Amino acid sequence: MKQLMILGRKLQLISVTAILVASSSLHAQIEETNNLSGSAGNYFLDSPDSTKWAVIITGPTVGEVNQAQFRQWSFSLHDILARDYGYTSDTITMLYDRGPPALPGGDRVDGASNREGIEQALAELAQQVETGDQITLYLIGHGSGAEEEAKFNIVGPDITGVEFAAMLDQFNQQDIVIVNTTSASYGFSTSLSSEGRVVISSTRSPSERYDPVFSRFFIEALDNRNGDRDQNTRVSMLEAFEYAKSNVDAWYEEQGRLASEHAGLDDNGDALFALNPTVDATDGRLAEIAYIDTPVDDTANLSPEARELKAQMQDIERSVFILRGSKQDFLEDDYWQQMEGLLVDLARATGRFNEVAGIPDDEDSSDSDTESEQIDDFQALQ
Repeated sequence: MKQLMILGRKLQLISVTAILVASSSLHAQIEETNNLSGSAGNYFLDSPDSTKWAVIITGPTVGEVNQAQFRQWSFSLHDILARDYGYTSDTITMLYDRGPPALPGGDRVDGASNREGIEQALAELAQQVETGDQITLYLIGHGSGAEEEAKFNIVGPDITGVEFAAMLDQFNQQDIVIVNTTSASYGFSTSLSSEGRVVISSTRSPSERYDPVFSRFFIEALDNRNGDRDQNTRVSMLEAFEYAKSNVDAWYEEQGRLASEHAGLDDNGDALFALNPTVDATDGRLAEIAYIDTPVDDTANLSPEARELKAQMQDIERSVFILRGSKQDFLEDDYWQQMEGLLVDLARATGRFNEVAGIPDDEDSSDSDTESEQIDDFQALQ
């Protein structure tokens, strides 16, 4: 995205009046792009008026090492979401083992990870969410079994994927992401697959029953936005997945061990998890536009004009991603005509935003690069 930022800064002299006058046609182009690009345009719309919710469910374990690890992952995830992504104690629900531990930070825990606690927490959340909100559920702990008998280990009788999927049916007006980081998570995760839903599984088969390290690196991807590959200051589920997966692979290689976990992602509802999802493959298109943070972040000190421009930039960027993921559905000339229009609009909005927000040009920006050259650079990346 750095190339797009450079392109944007070359167009800083465009007036805000021109941008606002063109906004109606721009919104029409974005809507047309979304409609032409299939069902991806209907999910994860990321409206500034929507709310992001997080549910962290950490199951029980035995042994001091595992207990300390699960506690660290759960509390770190809670704190990172609150610190870096705009979540609050009202939008994060944490269910932990048998309830709040008598340890520092135990007040972050809202209840126990038993069947009653899960059902009650989800029922209460269903009363708070609005249409278009996004709910991300993080499962930390142990799993077991396969297919319809695959289970997430909780306090008391374990819960199957089929049973958990039924609990999520009450959120049919919200966007859902499930990040299942448990051992033997695959069978449980396949039961949660559904159209318009992003499901991440830390393992690809019931036989991968050893404790995964995927959770560690997925949380690391969120910490300080380490997973922000395209440098747009936001982390998508696809970026976090790719960061975690590559670091898991590197960890096993450094340990000199054969990998006992292989993470997969499904976001087209077919319950077939891709080990290497990409935006131009079957899985990956929704995950790329499913962001963890709110759509307009860190805007408290921005003027109304700057906030509007930032929201516009994010809206156009989303359309760029959707169009890129649907490239195979277009004739080559039509695809690049639409892409060029979106990139130019993004550059203009970005340039004006930088001017209004007082963001200086990069010192290493090259004045010799033309608008068409920047677009050619983007095309070369496809």
